Amino acid sequence: MAARKSGFIVGAVAGAGVACAALAGVGMRMGPAGAAEQEPSLVRASATSAPMFAPPPGAPLSFADIFEKVSPAVVQIDVTSKADPKARLRIPGLEGLPFDIVPRGQKPGEEGEEAQAPKQQSSGSGFFISADGYIVTNNHVVADADTDGINVVMKDGRELKATIVGRDESTDLAVIKVTDPKAKGAAFPYVNFENQARPRVGDWVITIGNPFGLGGTATAGIISAYGRDLGDNSSQFVDYIQIDAPINRGNSGGPSFDIYGRVIGVNTAIFSPTGGSVGIGFAIPADVAEATAKQLINGGKVVRGYIGAQIQPFTSEMAEAQGLAGTKGAIVADLVPGGPAQRGGLMPEDVVTSVNGVAIKSGSELTREVAKARPGEVIKLAVLRGGKPRTVEIRSGVRPTEKELADNDNEGGEKAAPAKPDAPKAEALGMSLSPLDDAGRKANGIDASIKGLLIDNVKASSDAGEKGLRKGDVITSVNGEVVATVAEVNAAVETAKKLQRPSVNLRIVRAGRPTIVPLKIAP
Repeated sequence: MAARKSGFIVGAVAGAGVACAALAGVGMRMGPAGAAEQEPSLVRASATSAPMFAPPPGAPLSFADIFEKVSPAVVQIDVTSKADPKARLRIPGLEGLPFDIVPRGQKPGEEGEEAQAPKQQSSGSGFFISADGYIVTNNHVVADADTDGINVVMKDGRELKATIVGRDESTDLAVIKVTDPKAKGAAFPYVNFENQARPRVGDWVITIGNPFGLGGTATAGIISAYGRDLGDNSSQFVDYIQIDAPINRGNSGGPSFDIYGRVIGVNTAIFSPTGGSVGIGFAIPADVAEATAKQLINGGKVVRGYIGAQIQPFTSEMAEAQGLAGTKGAIVADLVPGGPAQRGGLMPEDVVTSVNGVAIKSGSELTREVAKARPGEVIKLAVLRGGKPRTVEIRSGVRPTEKELADNDNEGGEKAAPAKPDAPKAEALGMSLSPLDDAGRKANGIDASIKGLLIDNVKASSDAGEKGLRKGDVITSVNGEVVATVAEVNAAVETAKKLQRPSVNLRIVRAGRPTIVPLKIAP
């Protein structure tokens, strides 16, 4: 189970043994006179006593029937992978120091027997979705598995070899298939996804999995919430279900069921300050899991639509700056040169309010709707440009992998450069600004294609300072109007004041990456 701890998602770890102790019966002790006394700290419930309270309406008296029905389809997944060979050579607690231990007889940088990667074991969960052996699990459970390094342990104790069919980092889902010759011709028990009647918040949920290596473990709880964002890449494509049924490390990839034994989600992460369950778990919804699994089975990968636009949330402050209070959507910060969006006529600072007729309220929703398109399919975006509605049609491309996107984001980072010589400066919105000339470009590593005003200084007490603007950033436009002088910035601010708008939207470029920042107009 991936544990969310202090804002980070921690990957799966090997299942650990857990010692369990049961407390049963009433403790007895001998009094001074030899008479038996009841130990007050221990209590035994009578087998015939009535329940202390009635279960809520609609609640099952037991989950045993559900467990018996679906548990044969849930499996333990044991994975063998290579460990970091340097992990054994580092001094515990001093990993941050710039040296490693070199084995005796081996020169620094020399490969030897000691440098060979050792094997490590980890465990997760999964479940059959077909009689011919396809199993859904989490990508992080099997991503690092060696060839022939995946073992599936069934409820009846059988251990079978499996191989990876396909993985999808974007949703943290994977499909594996039993390929063990011992299982040839076997029909496996399987379960179905619930993709029709979505359970409500408060409905019962039962999970089955392999926490800490304790296979075949069932826990129960309720659906706590929908639409949770884990703050990582997967949240672009997954609105997570929050559940309070206890799940722990090793539950990753296991199913959550409704009271009819249908899969409503794939358990993926927990929020925990301790690494153990605190009653806040997250599952990938059944519709996302089913659609992803089908693509992985059919083609080994997931193909998503792509328009080539950098987007960000359209906040209430941005909306007020454009006189669009109450408008929901996503704002375009930049376009990939020559990409589908640019070819289709989308422009920076357009506000996208719907995709193919589906209203959107955030950048994640826009990405999710675009991703549903097939390559070559026309995507219709409803946008606001300068406050006026229009429709932009874009022919979808193919979304690059997350690694490719990350590599593109990291290109051309901050560059060290000599100090910029003095240039004419003027004040606006709590910032000292100057024209972007050749000297300024060279000093700050700014590409020649970027036009605008260079920020030379920011007052820490200003809204610009509080929003994180800093020396070396470039202002390219204010409220959609391109600016090259401080006079043009001030003119845009005065126009906003006359329209009684409390803020202006600045398009800022930093290290080659643009973003939209709303700044309050000082009284």
